[in-house]
Amino acid sequence: MPRRLWEHPILEFERGAEAEFLFEGKRIRAYEGESVAAALVASGVTTLAWSCKRSRPRGFFCGIGKCSSCLMTVDGIPNVRTCITPVRSGMVVERQRPLGELPTDAQASQEVEELDVDLFIVGAGPAGLSAAIEASKLGAKVAIADENFRPGGQLIKQTHKFFGSRANYAGVRGIEIARILLRELQSLEAEWLTRATVVSDYVGSKHTLLVDSPGRAWLVRADSVIVATGAMENMLPFPNNDLPGVMGAGGLQTLMHVFGVVPGERALIVGAGNVGLILAYQLLQAGVDVKAVVEIMPKIGGYAVHAAKIRRMGVPILLRHTVKRAIGARRVEAAEIVRVDENFRPIEGTEEQLDVDMLILAVGLTPSTEIPLQAGAQWDYVPELGGPVPIHDQLLRTTVDGMFVAGDASGIEEATTAMLEGRIAGAKAASELGLKPDKADKVIEEAERQLDEFRSGPFSEKVLKGKRKVWEVAREVIG
Repeated sequence: MPRRLWEHPILEFERGAEAEFLFEGKRIRAYEGESVAAALVASGVTTLAWSCKRSRPRGFFCGIGKCSSCLMTVDGIPNVRTCITPVRSGMVVERQRPLGELPTDAQASQEVEELDVDLFIVGAGPAGLSAAIEASKLGAKVAIADENFRPGGQLIKQTHKFFGSRANYAGVRGIEIARILLRELQSLEAEWLTRATVVSDYVGSKHTLLVDSPGRAWLVRADSVIVATGAMENMLPFPNNDLPGVMGAGGLQTLMHVFGVVPGERALIVGAGNVGLILAYQLLQAGVDVKAVVEIMPKIGGYAVHAAKIRRMGVPILLRHTVKRAIGARRVEAAEIVRVDENFRPIEGTEEQLDVDMLILAVGLTPSTEIPLQAGAQWDYVPELGGPVPIHDQLLRTTVDGMFVAGDASGIEEATTAMLEGRIAGAKAASELGLKPDKADKVIEEAERQLDEFRSGPFSEKVLKGKRKVWEVAREVIG
């Protein structure tokens, strides 16, 4: 059964005052600082929505507002992403079947605020925060926007200690790195827009961006834009992959580590990369019985140290295995796994059923590139980088004048490389605005050196192959 975590070996949950809201006529007890979806999951609500065509139940999946699994009607407003909507006492929440409808007394008026800055940064994760810090230090007038009400991106859910060099927070947990970056940025004069969704970027003599948030909209004019929008969870095709209880790895980490909510008791993890291996250990820390980690490839994709840790704790890692189907009516009640041959085809007769109520997908990410593509940036599909990425050079400049991209939006990689790319993009954007170019060049040179050092290991070979493809095109079209 779902439950709230009150004790954890690493985390201390900063819950606010008790709050109460109405969910379809029932009173739900929650805490300020929780998302609506997290509070509902903690209260035992597994179905947050239904599919439009077949009315199949949908549950918590990504936790960052990228999917439609938690769209609900809140205070009469339909299609609210409840995973990134904070709890407020007295709010009225309802599920939608099949689609939400606007209230008959809907008002179209909304306060619009204009904002003029040197640099506008989309996304307050590791790349966006690092870019904002470097550009602000160089004297740029910076504004940073994020859809979530808790900035920090993936860092705020990462409890493991980072590898690499001391300069890049080796031995420091992601949650603490987020606090360090946020404190540093808050000491500078950057402007924050939280719960703010960038709708579009119209490129002219300046970038003109439309930004929407509850009760207010912004018309932002900026000389330069850095897109650091991160990535979206990948889905895996198998029967019943839409049942509540099937979750993305990042979505589960959000529930557990940001809101202190554990949505089940027994888990199967699909994917033995670093994310899947680390998540297995994190689930064990939260008191969850991890039945297995299955991996379709013949070898583990993550670091051996992570694999050894969970094996010592009794979690089997089953190579050349995949999930065949999820089992259940209203939510996951079990999962069937199967062994595959060298061509990744299921081997008949090797099926095994596991008693689980959570099926967690750690099968990679896809870059979130909607803003650059909408603005007209040239792009290409690069499998080594996770899918479609804007063409960009080694200074993270895209084919759109004054637009940069950094972090997972430029290709799926590590949080450490996201921070380094953010530093490069922030310093280069400030330099192109004529702000302390000599100092900016030194920042860029040092960040590039650290980036080359971090990417020198075997785990970065694939990423570097993809980056070189993109850089080669960039030399032709950007110069």
